[in-house]
Amino acid sequence: MTTSTEKFDMDTIAKTFQEQGYVLLRGVLDEAKVKKLNAAVDDILAQEPEALSYNIYNTVERHPEVASLIDEPTVLPLIVRLLGLNIQLHISHLTVRKPNPNDLATPTSSFINWHQDGPRPMFHAQNGVIGTYYIKTCYILSDMSEPNRGNTKVIPGSHNRPFQPDHTNVDEELPDEVPICGKPGDVFLFAQNLWHSGSPNRSEFTRRQLFLGYSYLWMRPIDYHRASDSLLEGASPIRRQLLGAISDNYFHYYVPADSMLPVKELVASKPAESDDGYGQN
Repeated sequence: MTTSTEKFDMDTIAKTFQEQGYVLLRGVLDEAKVKKLNAAVDDILAQEPEALSYNIYNTVERHPEVASLIDEPTVLPLIVRLLGLNIQLHISHLTVRKPNPNDLATPTSSFINWHQDGPRPMFHAQNGVIGTYYIKTCYILSDMSEPNRGNTKVIPGSHNRPFQPDHTNVDEELPDEVPICGKPGDVFLFAQNLWHSGSPNRSEFTRRQLFLGYSYLWMRPIDYHRASDSLLEGASPIRRQLLGAISDNYFHYYVPADSMLPVKELVASKPAESDDGYGQN
């Protein structure tokens, strides 16, 4: 079982991600870590009203076990490889979908249908293609090894070519759609501009997926505009960068000093960038 990025072929993973817009990594988290995360999810859900589905944002603030994934050592070097050094945590959210064979309406149904992530109005498109501004990681915490368990679905390669689905209804199959099937401890990464969807859970299994997204420091994160003192307390230099705490001078979010980007320790060589510091794209 692969448990360290040192055992991953980073070149192959990066190439696959660039071509397909997503990649699935097997066995990233061991059984003990998955158990701890599921216990954290139980604690979080215990504070919520009973529901068929949940979509809970800023999850890193809700439990320290979730916050431990901010700088998860297996995944973060790959994020740095794909986005560069000038990065931060952009979003963290928990999605839980209980079995719903009768397709009862839920408050989170708007998050199911086919879409690209991003603001409204959407990021600017050049020749029908939107650039990659952030990448999401999804930690699979329940058995999603078969379709129809509320799996995330994707259209491979739809991030780097002009693409518009004939419809956005996830119940009507699109050509080339692929359900992401994984086991607890697997992680998949996908670009925000990849066309993707959730899907109804008509199985006997509860879907549990925990998303952490990373973007450039010059973007406003979704979870907060300033990390809380509780998140920053005792944080390592790398985690402080990922929480956006690099400087009191906001110009540095566009042109950071090298010392403000400790994630550079995670890569053998610094990603290519322009001399003025604007080369992270």
